[in-house]
Amino acid sequence: MKRLQGHILTPRGFVSGAIEFGDDGRIARIDGTPVVANSVRDSGGPLVLPGFIDLHVHGGGGRDIMEGRDAASRVAELHASHGTTALLATTMTAPMADLETAFAGLKSACTSRAPRAARVLGVHLEGPYINGGKLGAQPNFARPVNASELQRLNDVAPIRLITLAPEIPGNMESIESLVAAGYRVQLGHTLGTYEDGVEALAQGARGFTHLFNAMTALHHREPGMVGAALAHAQYSEIIPDLLHAHVGAIRVALRAIPCLYCVTDSTAAAVMPDGEYRLGRHKVTKCLGGVRLADGTLAGSTLTMDQALRNLVNELGLELPDASRRVSTHAADYIGAHDRGRLSVGAWADVVVLDRDLKLTDVYVEGISLNDPK
Repeated sequence: MKRLQGHILTPRGFVSGAIEFGDDGRIARIDGTPVVANSVRDSGGPLVLPGFIDLHVHGGGGRDIMEGRDAASRVAELHASHGTTALLATTMTAPMADLETAFAGLKSACTSRAPRAARVLGVHLEGPYINGGKLGAQPNFARPVNASELQRLNDVAPIRLITLAPEIPGNMESIESLVAAGYRVQLGHTLGTYEDGVEALAQGARGFTHLFNAMTALHHREPGMVGAALAHAQYSEIIPDLLHAHVGAIRVALRAIPCLYCVTDSTAAAVMPDGEYRLGRHKVTKCLGGVRLADGTLAGSTLTMDQALRNLVNELGLELPDASRRVSTHAADYIGAHDRGRLSVGAWADVVVLDRDLKLTDVYVEGISLNDPK
C-alpha cells in the first residue's frame, strides 16, 4: 500500500497528514489535521492535490489525435507528465473517413491505459456539427447533426462530449435526443444568439466550448452566446493561457459561472519547439507562445494543466483550493466522473504532488507514480 505525506487537499479543505492508496488504484485512507489553506505553501511541505482533468485535448508532444494509430496514447503520456491524470481526446471537424481513422486509434486508448499515461475517458467530438461561419481553426467540413454517423463513431470509441452550434437547422431539435442517448452536449463554434443559447440549455445542453472563443460576443443590446453563458451557465470551459481570453474576461467568467473549469485545447505543438505542426487537416505554426493558422487565427494552444493551475493562482489570484477545483473537480463532475477529481476514500488515486512554487514533483495515475521505475 502506497503512503504519501504532506498537505492534502480534501473536499473539506487541506489536512496535514498522510494519504494511502490501495492495490486497486483507489484511495484507501486519509488521515491528518486540518490546516489553513493560505499557510500551506509557506510551510515548505509537499502539496498533494487531485490530478488534473482536461476535457479538451487535441494533441501534444508533436502528435495529433486525428492521426489515429497510437497518437492518443502518446498524447496522454505527454499530458500526464504535466499532471493531467484523465482526459478526453478531442477530434476536429473533418470528413467521416478522417474521423473513422482517428476513432480507430482511440478505441484502444479508451480501452486500456498506456504506461505513464493519463486515463483517456473517451472522446470530445468538437464538431463537425458546428457553424461554418465560426470555424475558428476548425477545417471547413461543418455539417448538421447526423445520428447514424454519431452511432457509428460511438460504437468504436465512447463519445462523452459533443460541441455543436444550436442555430444550424436540425441541431436544436437534436439536443434532447442526444442527451437522452447519454451524450453531454455543449455549445460552441456558433453564430447563435442569446436566445439560441437559452433555448439550447432548456433542451438539455449543459456547457460551452472555450468560452469567448468562436462564439457571438456580448453586446449590451445583443448579448450573444457569451451573454447566454454568463447569465445562465452552471458549467463552461475556458482556456486560461492568457492568450485566448484576457485576464479581465476570465475574471468576469469566474464571477458569473459557478463551475467554470479549465481546458488546454492543446495541440501537437504543446511542449515542443517553435515550428510547423498538424491540427487535423490544417498546418499550424507555433511561435511567440501560441499556435496560429497562416492568417493569424489562434489554432488551439500550447498550454498544459500545471501551467493552467499556476496561471489561476499567480495571475488571477485564486486561492489554491478554488484553482484546484477548476482544473480537476468541476470537469469531473461535468461529465459524471464523480470518483475522479477529488481526494476522498474510494476515489481513484489520481494525484499530483507540487512544491511551494506549484511545480510538479510527482504524478500518480490510479495509484501508480510516473516516477516508478516499474
